[in-house]
Amino acid sequence: MYCVTITDAHLDTLQWVSLIYYLRESNPENGLVADKTLKGSPASIAAVGFSLATAPVVVEREILEREQAARIVLKKLRFFRESPQGPEPDATGYKGFYYHFLDMKTGRRVWDCEISTVDTAFLIAGALTVAAYFDRDDPIEVQIRETAEFLYRRVDWKWATNGAAALTHGWRPETGFIRYRYEGYDEALLLYVLALGSPTYGLDPSSYAAWTSSFQWKQIYDWEYLYSGPLFTHQLSHLFIDLKEIRDPFMRTRGIDYFENSRRATYVQRAYAIHNPLEFAMYGETCWGFTACDGPGWLSKSVNGIERRFYDYLARGAPFGPDDGTIAPWVVVASLPFAPEIVLPTIQHFNSLDLGMTDSYGFKTSFNPTFEVEGSHCGWVSPYYFGIDQGPLVLMIENYRTGLLWSVTKRSPWIVRGLRQAGFQGGWL
Repeated sequence: MYCVTITDAHLDTLQWVSLIYYLRESNPENGLVADKTLKGSPASIAAVGFSLATAPVVVEREILEREQAARIVLKKLRFFRESPQGPEPDATGYKGFYYHFLDMKTGRRVWDCEISTVDTAFLIAGALTVAAYFDRDDPIEVQIRETAEFLYRRVDWKWATNGAAALTHGWRPETGFIRYRYEGYDEALLLYVLALGSPTYGLDPSSYAAWTSSFQWKQIYDWEYLYSGPLFTHQLSHLFIDLKEIRDPFMRTRGIDYFENSRRATYVQRAYAIHNPLEFAMYGETCWGFTACDGPGWLSKSVNGIERRFYDYLARGAPFGPDDGTIAPWVVVASLPFAPEIVLPTIQHFNSLDLGMTDSYGFKTSFNPTFEVEGSHCGWVSPYYFGIDQGPLVLMIENYRTGLLWSVTKRSPWIVRGLRQAGFQGGWL
């Protein structure tokens, strides 16, 4: 048994240094947040959504005054309200949705990327969070609520189904709808809740039933749970929604809730690292965390006589892979609310590896000790930080300690409506 020495003060520091990303890697003119620290990186709309959701933390932890935080929030929301919407290939969005990546200065689409349904959901969830939090009569806070409401009401969720039950991944002006749909359990729980709760273009509950009908219930090691490989898929909806002790029809038949499911998924990740069937370096009881993250690159390399294949940015998962030996500390921290008894010792171990827990932006995004690099005891270490990693870490530390974000979003009538439309019952509902 490892001695847990991570204290509340350590979590304070990790939360603060991780938050610095959103203060430094944002355009102060429009509030857009860089996807990553690579020079010239475009903005990520999901990163903007997560940065919005951190505003209650920033205020309650007395990092910024409430009025200052409110002004920053309003600037971000106003940009999305005023930016061009339309079918043109250089717009910012269409049908209330937004392109996955935007130019940091102009806010226009880059890289021929897609209108992203799930990334728009993270953006809208951030907007609804600040709308629920900034509830005073102050003119700025009134505008925050009005603008967030406008953005949510404008999203045409029905259009995004392209005539079927399940939501599509997105749309491109050159080729139309992406052929993939959100089927099988993943972070789309939040997406469906927002789509079901909409007062303007809301989906029918049958759409949610169609989604859950594609779920895979598995027994892996000693755990039965609703399977999804990458750990982030078991976390991102929980950033915004307290899913403890509330159950939809699917989970009622299984006798657990999604919070317990995420706890089991976290334990499966650790069990996989302990088993370490592919014999990657350093995997073990306090060294795990397999998710979508940066990697050493698309290449093959012989390591100790074994031909290894490595990947760049990819959604890694456990126990069925893909896996190339890459570990992401941030995703372990984001499981704090589910399983602190195994997460805290792992954070302590990562800290002992000198992975930058107290540096600006916090833990290194990912590392791969199997991919040896001269002079590095952790092998390959990502040179970048990502905006979509910082938010989950910050928000889940807060939810673990105070439940702040959950208490805020329980006041959002649209999130509550979406949960009820999906058939959730019990607990705080």
